[in-house]
Amino acid sequence: MHTAKRYWTVLPAIVLMAVFMLGPIIWAFYGSLTNVSLSGPTATAPAFVGMKNYSRLFTDPSFPRSVWLTVIFVVVSAIIAQNFLGLALAVLLQRANKIAGKFVSTAVVAAWVMPEMVAGFACYAFFSKEGTLNQILSFFGVHGSEWLYLFPMFAVILANIWRGTAFSMMNYQAAIGEVDRSLTEAAVVDGANAWQVFIHITVPVIKQTIVTNLMLITLQTMSAFTLIFVMTSGGPGDKSTTLPVFAYKVAFKFGDIGYGCAIAVVMLFIGAIFGIVYVNALKDEKGVTNE
Repeated sequence: MHTAKRYWTVLPAIVLMAVFMLGPIIWAFYGSLTNVSLSGPTATAPAFVGMKNYSRLFTDPSFPRSVWLTVIFVVVSAIIAQNFLGLALAVLLQRANKIAGKFVSTAVVAAWVMPEMVAGFACYAFFSKEGTLNQILSFFGVHGSEWLYLFPMFAVILANIWRGTAFSMMNYQAAIGEVDRSLTEAAVVDGANAWQVFIHITVPVIKQTIVTNLMLITLQTMSAFTLIFVMTSGGPGDKSTTLPVFAYKVAFKFGDIGYGCAIAVVMLFIGAIFGIVYVNALKDEKGVTNE
């Protein structure tokens, strides 16, 4: 009886998720098996083509390049930079005085709460040929570069680190704040230095938060679109075309909705694989903690 009541309370959330999440996923699967397009006869009367879009996808030279760029973007900007920088900031802010801590945390969080479109334009203005970065370099007598043309992935990775680090920082601030101080104080009494306390006490206690944070920032970064599109539009050429940008170009620039749906479905499977890995790691960590 109590179990039934518990399910009734979450029923509205289940319905909303089914309508706004499961519905588009099902349509994407269906669309990927058709030749539906943005205009023309197949826009209103698409034909079933089976796995043709998928076979085309795995013979398209642009697809593996987009996968590789997406992997680089996710691993460097999220899994490595945002995660470790967020953790480092959380630890430093815990030890900083209140005024400095508030200033740094406000500056970092401001980039995160900024609308992604605005953040994209700000980063474009920073990295453009006549932008802020080159103006600063010229002040010191250094000749700037066309960053968005010569190093587009470098620019969008730095932009994503700048915008997304606050999320990890806030997660780790909350987790570190919950660490039992008696544990750290006992370690200090036993002669442990700050680094040893962090590695042997803090990190093991917040492992679940680390895994959860990694899962969230991985999935968020893998689906990032607006920041990249505003800064480079996936260019020059396809040098910064990650999978979301590739799907957009195919579906809305070239009008091939069916092919774009196939790319979206592949992205969904990749995200599901990451999610399963992280959820299993989280379950394992919970099991170890309970023991």
